[in-house]
This record gives sequence, structure tokens and C-alpha cells, in this order.
Amino acid sequence: MAGATLALLPLAGLPAFYESFLYLVFHWVVLATSWNILSGYSGYFSFGHGAFFGAGVYTTATLAGRFDVPFLWTLPAAAAIPALLGVAIGAIVFRVRRVRGELFALLTLAVTFVLATIVLNTRIDGGPGVYLSAVPVPTLAPSPSGTFYVMALALATLTVAIAYRVRKARLGTGLFAIHDDEDAAEVVGVPTYRYKLAALGLSCALAGTAGGVHALFVSYVTAPSTFNITVPLTVVLMSVLGGTRHWAGPALGALVITVLLYAFTAADQAVAGKAFVGAVLVAAVLFMPEGILRRAALRADRASAVAAPAEEPPAAGAPLARKGGAEPLLVLRGVRKSFRGVRALDGVDLEVREGEILGMLGPNGSGKSTLINVVSGHYEADDGSLRFAGSELRGLPAHRIARGGVARTYQIPRPFAHLTVLDNVALAAMFGGARLDRRAARAQAQRWLEFAGLGERAHVHPGELNLHQTKFLELARALASRPRLLLLDEVLSGLTPGEIDEAVALIRRIRDRDTTIVLVEHVMRVVTELSDRVVVLDQGRVLAVGAAAEVMRRREVINAYLGSPRA
Repeated sequence: MAGATLALLPLAGLPAFYESFLYLVFHWVVLATSWNILSGYSGYFSFGHGAFFGAGVYTTATLAGRFDVPFLWTLPAAAAIPALLGVAIGAIVFRVRRVRGELFALLTLAVTFVLATIVLNTRIDGGPGVYLSAVPVPTLAPSPSGTFYVMALALATLTVAIAYRVRKARLGTGLFAIHDDEDAAEVVGVPTYRYKLAALGLSCALAGTAGGVHALFVSYVTAPSTFNITVPLTVVLMSVLGGTRHWAGPALGALVITVLLYAFTAADQAVAGKAFVGAVLVAAVLFMPEGILRRAALRADRASAVAAPAEEPPAAGAPLARKGGAEPLLVLRGVRKSFRGVRALDGVDLEVREGEILGMLGPNGSGKSTLINVVSGHYEADDGSLRFAGSELRGLPAHRIARGGVARTYQIPRPFAHLTVLDNVALAAMFGGARLDRRAARAQAQRWLEFAGLGERAHVHPGELNLHQTKFLELARALASRPRLLLLDEVLSGLTPGEIDEAVALIRRIRDRDTTIVLVEHVMRVVTELSDRVVVLDQGRVLAVGAAAEVMRRREVINAYLGSPRA
């Protein structure tokens, strides 16, 4: 309704100056919001938005200015070429796990200068620039300035609507998890590589379309004026000011910054205006690091919470067919893993039976956590076979392992800090074995939080929980994916004796729900109370397997923990 009303504004006969000013407002709304779909949502901070915007500028300039293609027909190409360029770059860099944070930002900055050099030294530009003064402006309003206003308004409305839909969809939830902890998101079930590519392609396409429109608006484009650091710095300022975690934050920031820049540059205070805008950015970072709309986002998240009926959650492994209790669920043969010459796993052979609790013991550095990481897909085994329910796990990405029925907790809890407790658990229900839609996942998450004793803490953030509650949050998150195999990596470490007793009772309840558990733990009484069998690792090898009482009496196990009598 608001967009339709604004679209009628050119009929009011506004002076061309005001229509052009409003065009610039909506132009920056598109650029800031499109940047935020990747960088704000996923945390992959990009300085390359100027490159993708510039690719759209030169696509339209070349097609319309040199080959006489009708202007509106150039806009799909202005979207497609930057999108293809971005996806091609992302397909390479997103596979390199080290290219995150500052490295990704620097790499995208380099893309801007590389693209500018190519354009400047080829027939695309050649040095003098490209003129579009002879390109006819479509008649969408009574005046050319009104036409640009209508096109920018339509594109801004579309961009903000897309940002809203992404934020509320499965893609947005996955991107927010990537922002907080990409490795943990992958293990929970988020297809991080595919989601990053989708966000990058969408971001580039919208920026390129804005560039195509802007090429005709300025009517003369040059490489130095197009490919510069101004675009990425400005969109970063706008997004941070408005709030990167809110779909409307960049649009609000674009409005505020554009008005401020005009208010100063329209007078005799252009330099002072730039200094003031810089001061606004400093103040925003210091006093509103989450942006103007962050509080609104928190209120919206709480308002959208689904009240769950007071009922028991489903059995953890409900979606998967069960075999007999004596059948091996997980079979490891000759599993090896090394880190820079240090062999953490050295030919591990192990079977985990359906429905049992298998305790895993060993001194520090024996390979217990590494084995958990390999089975869950956090690391890939160097050699050997890992068969789960008859299917080979080696070589599968972690999100496919999670969807197949494997879930885990971490020795040091890794909740998603900017998601509420409820959304932490709902994430696993959305992306794990359950694969529920957002509303059903949140309802299911509330039930698992009640199961873990955290129902009253559903709408706080993990930073407000104590260690005991954070450990139980990870348990609830793992269970929400309805795993067939649950890997617990020292889930009791750091807890008081009373809290350990609560955890033991909860683990028993989990096993009673027909979930197979591998329990890595140093608290011997817990291992002996809970485990059906115990496996002892030492220096990456299986030292002993059997009943806890029998295994702990073996001489080789005693030596592994206490040392040889001759030592």
C-alpha cells in the first residue's frame, strides 16, 4: 500500500530536484539492503559490493550505449552478470575454510580493483568512459526524473521484500546460524556452502540491477567513478546504523545517511558534513552496535513465538526404522586422522550397537573428541570406513550426516549467541532429521526445552544462561533433530555434583526414548552407572572394549591412566 501510494507521487508535479533526491534515497536502500542479505545476515563482511554494482553499471552501459539494446532489456543482464560473477567467486572461496572474516573482506576488496583494471584496459571502457546520453529513457512517469524515481522505488520495494522473506525463511535462519558459528551450523544440518552461494548470488543480482538503472541516471560512466571504495563503505555505514540483523535496518540507515549528506552538501558545509557522518558511524558503533532496529527485532522474535502445548516431545529417533538392539548401528574400520603429522586416530575399529549407551574413556589426548568430530563430519577421516545404518559417512558433508540421524554436543558449548534459546533448538528441528517448517520447529523446540528443564528460558539469549543451562541447551538442540545416534562430548564437565545427577537422569530419559548414545566422559561413576559397554582409547587406538567393571581392571587400562610402574 505504501509503495503504491509513493508510486503516484510523480503525478503531483514535484520539481525534478526532489524526484532525483528521492531516487538517490531508494538507490541507496537497494544497495544497502542487498549488501546486508549476505554480509549482515551471514557475517561474511564484503567490500566487493562496488564491484558487483559496477558490473551492473557497465553491463547496461555497454548493451544500451554501444549496441543500442533497449534500456529495460538490459536490466536482466545487469542482474545476471554480477550474480554469475559472484557465484563463480563464491564457488571457489567458500570451499576454503580459512577464507572467512578479514580474509574474505580483503579478497572482495581486491575483486573491485581487479574488475576496474579489466574494464579500464579493454574495449568495455578503454579509458574515456561510456556515454548514455543518446539512450532513450522509458516513459514510466510524466518526466525523466519521475521515471527514475519510479524505477528506484520499484526496485527498493522488491529488495526490501526479498530481505524480509529471506529473514523469515529457512535460508535466513541458516544464514544467521552461519553468522554466529559456521562449523556448528553445518554440524546441526545447515547446508552452509549452498546457503552462502545463494545469499551472495541474490545480493549481487540486486546490486547489479541498481547499477544498471544508475548507469542511465548518470548518463556517463567511467571506471574510476564506478569502481571505488565509496559504495562499500557507504552501504556498510547505512547497514550498521540501521541494524544488520533486521530486514529493514539498512533501508532506515540509507534514509538517514542520504538525508544527512544532502543536508550538509546542499549548503556550504560539505566537508563538515562528511565529518559529521563519520561521527554518526563512530557513535553507532560505540552506543548502538546492534543498530537502531535491533530492539525491534528482539520484540518481533518474541512476539512470533509459538505457544507449545504441554506434551512430551516425540521419540528422538522417530523418523527412522529400527533394527534389533544387538545390531551394530555405527561401524568404524581402520579410521585414521592426523593433524600436521600428529596422528590423533590410528586405525580405530569400533562398533556401536543399536539402543546402547557406549561410554568412551581415555586420558587427555587419546583421540576421544577427534573421533566424535570425525563421526559428526566436523573433520573428515584421512583413511578407513565409517558406516552408519548401512551407509558410508566418510566424504559426506556434516549437514548430510546430521540429516541422516547423527547429532552431537560439544565439550565446550557452542550455542548460537545471537539466536534465542528457542531458536537455537528450533534450528536443529528445521535442518536436522526432523526437517520441520519454521512454525512447527519452534513448537517442537519449546517441548524439547521443557524436556530439558529450560522452558522458562526460551526467549533469552544463551549468554544469559549459566554453564549447567547451556549444556542442557545443547542437549535439547541435539535432540530436536531427532537423532538415531547422539554423541555426547564431556557434557558433564564443569558441573556440580547436583547438576551431574540431573544430567544423568536426563541422559537416562533420552536413552529410554530409544536413542543410541556415545558418551565421552571423565566422571567414572557416571560412566559406570550409564554405560552398557565401555571403550578405552589411548594414543588414537582402541585399548579395550567391554563391560565397565571388567575393562577398568585391565592392566593396560590402568597403565594408560596412571602410567607404567617402571615410569
